[in-house]
Order: sequence, then structure tokens, then C-alpha cells
Amino acid sequence: MNHREYFNQLAGKWDRMTSQETRSRLPEMIKDLGIKAGDTILDVGGGTGILLPLLYEVAGNKSKIISLDIAEEMLKRARDNSHPSNIHYVHADVAAIPLASETFDFVICYSCFPHFPDKTKALAELARVLRSNGRLVICHTASRHEINELHKSIGDVIGNDTIPDEAIMRRMLSKSGLKPIEVRDEAHRYLAIAAKG
Repeated sequence: MNHREYFNQLAGKWDRMTSQETRSRLPEMIKDLGIKAGDTILDVGGGTGILLPLLYEVAGNKSKIISLDIAEEMLKRARDNSHPSNIHYVHADVAAIPLASETFDFVICYSCFPHFPDKTKALAELARVLRSNGRLVICHTASRHEINELHKSIGDVIGNDTIPDEAIMRRMLSKSGLKPIEVRDEAHRYLAIAAKG
């Protein structure tokens, strides 16, 4: 089984698997990113669309928001949630994004970065689609240790899907042409932010 198959089979119960505690942490996390009205945003690994209402709330109806996911069943569920017309959906692998270079002000990877099989290639693609001075955000509503242990305990195709330590993360971001701004690992949040240019 590969990642696409794994997440497709979970799509029907994904929303029920997300705890209320996790949901309650998301608004503050998004609010802290500095997204402005009208910004263009790529929601990578957007799944069933948990971030979309929050992104729309801060970016508004003049923004363009694209939810990208490798699992078409996840995207189908996101579409079924009837989001505003400035939200679009793209079924693609993060390592081969079928979108123009220098398109986005923000690229957000919420709860998906560990699942990228080729993180170096993925980061290069994410850097490519960012505009100059755009920001890449890698974020979770749990600590690095908690995320890594969770994936290890689940096993299967995601058993080795981890967030690297800070030094490796910074090196990976720099190698992809991004400037690391901060890497924060806290009890209820993991955040890595990098800028292009």
C-alpha cells in the first residue's frame, strides 16, 4: 500500500478521527501566520478541508485558495463541504505540482509534511510555487515527538513518517532555496516557517 491508497481508505472517517481539542487549536495557529486579505494560499495535504474555512476567514473573498492532495477521496469530501467559489481543488503529488511558478503568498503544510516520501523534492516544488518573499509554513497541533511516536505506533505505510530534528529541517529548507525564519517545537504545536528570497 502507498500513501495515496492509505489516505484514500481513511477519507470516509477522517473528520471523525480529528479531535475537538485539535480543532480548537487551529484558529489561533492560522491567525498567528500573518495571512492578509487577498493573499493566495496553497493548502498542501488539505485532506477533507479542515483549514479551508479558517483560511477563508483571514484571506477573504478576494483571495485564491487551492487545496492540494494526493488522495482524491479526501478532495472529494472537501468539495462536498461546499466551500466558497474562490477555493479550488487540485489532485496531485506535492513533488510534482501542476501549477505555475511564483503563484502563492503562503504555502501551508498542515499535518502532512512527515508523509512526503521525498521531502527534498517536495520542498523544491513548494519553493518553486512560492512568490518572492512568500512563506512556507509546516505546522502541526502537537509536538514533533508526539507526531513521530504516533506514526510509529500506527505503523503500516506511515510508520517511518517523521518530522526531522531542527538542524536537519533548517538544512533541508535552506537547500531548497528557502530562508528558515523559525522552527518551534512546543507541547501542543510544531511550527517551521521559511521565506523565499
